[in-house]
Amino acid sequence: MLLSKISLVKTLCELCHRQTQTQTPVRRKFSQTVRLTSSASKFQLEDALNVESELNEDEIMLRDTFRSYCREKLMPRILLSHRNEQFDRHIMNELGQLGAFGCTLKGYGCAGVSSVAYGLIAREIEYVDSAYRSAMSVQGSLVMQPIYELGSEEQKEKYLPGMAKGEIVGCFGLTEPNAGSDPAGMRTKAVYNAAKKTYTLSGSKTWITNSPIADVLLIWAKCEDGKIRAFLVDKGTKGIEVTKIQGKFSLRANTTGMIMMDGCEIPETNLLPKSEGLKSALGCLTNARYTIAFGVTGAAQFCFETARQYLLDRVQFGAPLASKQLVQKKMADIISEISLAYLASVKVGRLKDEGLLAPEMISIIKRNNCGKALEIARTSRDMLGGNGVADEYHIIRHVLNLEAVNTYEGTHDIHALILGRSITGIQAFK
Repeated sequence: MLLSKISLVKTLCELCHRQTQTQTPVRRKFSQTVRLTSSASKFQLEDALNVESELNEDEIMLRDTFRSYCREKLMPRILLSHRNEQFDRHIMNELGQLGAFGCTLKGYGCAGVSSVAYGLIAREIEYVDSAYRSAMSVQGSLVMQPIYELGSEEQKEKYLPGMAKGEIVGCFGLTEPNAGSDPAGMRTKAVYNAAKKTYTLSGSKTWITNSPIADVLLIWAKCEDGKIRAFLVDKGTKGIEVTKIQGKFSLRANTTGMIMMDGCEIPETNLLPKSEGLKSALGCLTNARYTIAFGVTGAAQFCFETARQYLLDRVQFGAPLASKQLVQKKMADIISEISLAYLASVKVGRLKDEGLLAPEMISIIKRNNCGKALEIARTSRDMLGGNGVADEYHIIRHVLNLEAVNTYEGTHDIHALILGRSITGIQAFK
């Protein structure tokens, strides 16, 4: 049933794309105007600033496809997956069938959609759970994107088609036990053997999403010349061991691990030839941070909708809780912050595709959106009272997840320092 639906959606997307390409500029403008005037007159809780008017037809169709999948297929699984700290590997295949992985890339089985479309996918997935979005964005932004931009043609042909389908799972090994926010301080080493034409990797990585189920591990290591480069290590390579991190209280519905390398020898052809320096690694994180910033608006939207309905249904002192002034003020704050974060995400996505993106823009939306989403989740939890800590209402799960999302790939404070450096011209990291 899922496959037939996917085929139908793909056919509709292709048809819509062809029609969009053949439309005259006048007709395209007119069709957009009709949509604007018909929807802008009514205030909509799910889209208070009518951000949908900024989307094209393909993006809306893709968004709606993933909305149906996430709410029909992912939502029924998340409660027990979170409780039991289990990730269903088959989800990767399902997301691959829908074209989620590496969807902004062109060729190699990838869809080649806009950055905004990718963000909308992340938003729908994170409406259900940040753990699922994290597994998706690591695969696409942190493994496929580097192979696409920094890899050889042979590496692209070997890995990208299988990863796009979800048949091959990848992970991104950058963070180390003693080098979290300071990747330049990494201790993992790569030693070259000219006679054997191999590299030997030694070191460790931790908090690596997807690593326990990964078929290929993208490892960043410091070479003998002091430059940081990326290497592809296939599952089962001698000298590498992956252990699952147990007892997480955040992102429990995906799998996270620690990677240990001791004399892990790989052929020199496993080096991503265009990776040279920390700039390459940080460039990969820029793409991932965009989907994080966009995705968290979905988690915030879920918390808002759930809290609103609860407050309308819950009668205390003879009236619904929603009738109270403090509650309405909190809800007004929440919908304002969600709307602004959502609109900013779309704007930055457009700038990204137009080649007008500055890294500081990503820092602004990553820092703002993640911080505000966490605050929204906490406030929503509080408005549910004691029921807010019960996972059957789902909000406490979002609170726990967003604690980690606010921290990883650049903490709230680290992104403040990135912005502070650009504002003042003074480096404050050291």
